[in-house]
Amino acid sequence: MMIETSTIDTVMGSTAYDKDGDKIGTVGQVYVDPDDGHAVWASVNTGFFGTSESFVPLENASFDSDGLRVQYDKAFVKDAPRIDVDGELSTEDQEALYQYYGVSSGSTGGAGYTDTADSTDRRDTVGGPGHDTSGPNTDDAMTRSEQKLNVGTQKVQTGKARLRKYVVTEQQNVTVPVQREEVRLEREPITDANVGDAVSGADLSSEEHEVTLTEERVVVNKETVPVERVRLDKDIVTEQQTVTEDVAREEIELEGDDTTARGTGRDRI
Repeated sequence: MMIETSTIDTVMGSTAYDKDGDKIGTVGQVYVDPDDGHAVWASVNTGFFGTSESFVPLENASFDSDGLRVQYDKAFVKDAPRIDVDGELSTEDQEALYQYYGVSSGSTGGAGYTDTADSTDRRDTVGGPGHDTSGPNTDDAMTRSEQKLNVGTQKVQTGKARLRKYVVTEQQNVTVPVQREEVRLEREPITDANVGDAVSGADLSSEEHEVTLTEERVVVNKETVPVERVRLDKDIVTEQQTVTEDVAREEIELEGDDTTARGTGRDRI
């Protein structure tokens, strides 16, 4: 299966998925064979915020409205050799990729599979200037690309909170009313009402009378009672943060010595 040349522009910027359907990242550049123009390699932004790019062969890859699907695992693609995306794959770059993915230059459709000098020169220019989907060997147009800043959020652990119960001892002062009995001496005169009790005994005698006194004493008893329930809960607080990142874009200049051409000798697009 081969990516159609007519769809290459659409492939760039699409989402790349691995063989199990897991998202790998966003397709950056597509590199083509200078001999017949078919797609050979694709660079995929795999890092956070798209800061890292990995190359993946397009052998047996497919493309539809959902995105690009390659025949390799997501983790395997992310661990591919890191190569600068500068519009050209050198011979060393391609050899490192061929060896990592276990494919030959012929199986990926890349030029230079034979030992002839002509084929070697072609392999040196795979994905080079004019071969990244357009150029002098494909058509009369040049593709201008620019980086797009994709900003997302990632949940990370910032700390932990726990509930801990411990015993605190404090003094409390409580005022309690208590009662006690005290002796009071009372005297009463002899009257007709009590004269009988007064003269009922001997005329002269020695006697003792005893009275029992009582008092209240404070008794303290402590009781443990539940007073409240305490639990941990989390609130989500939303705040605005500004992310500043450099993005690169391509610019196309028109250069020429023909002063009769429209505009000046150099126009920038």
